[in-house]
Amino acid sequence: MKKFLIYKHIGNLSQNDNGWIKELNLISWNGREPVYDIRTWNLNHTKYGNGVTVTAGQMRALKKLVEKMETF
Repeated sequence: MKKFLIYKHIGNLSQNDNGWIKELNLISWNGREPVYDIRTWNLNHTKYGNGVTVTAGQMRALKKLVEKMETF
C-alpha cells in the first residue's frame, strides 16, 4: 500500500452501496508534491480504490473544459 497524506478534502462526489465514497482531495502520494485526486475511499480512509490524479495546471485546464460544457 502506498503512503499518502490528504492535505485537503475538497468534497464528495458520490457514495456506493457498499459505503465507499468517491472524493476529490488534494493529496501527496509517497512524499511527492500534492496533486488533485479523485478516487473511492472507505469511511476511515484506510483503503482506497483506483483513481486519477491531476496536477494544479491540469486541474485549471479541466476546470475551463467543464465550464464550457453544456448542461446535460
